[in-house]
Amino acid sequence: MGLTRIQVARACGVVESTVINWESDRYKPKLYATQIKAGCDLLGFMLEELSAAEVDE
Repeated sequence: MGLTRIQVARACGVVESTVINWESDRYKPKLYATQIKAGCDLLGFMLEELSAAEVDE
């Protein structure tokens, strides 16, 4: 999508190193509802799609 880690971090209200840890599967995101909504808005998908993806894992 051409986004930087900093853009994702700012949208979700976290620091860049947190995004790096998500990318490397060191940690799963633990976000508040407002942070999840901001991430969905930034990445262009709906919260329902995120929920469905978690069930499929």
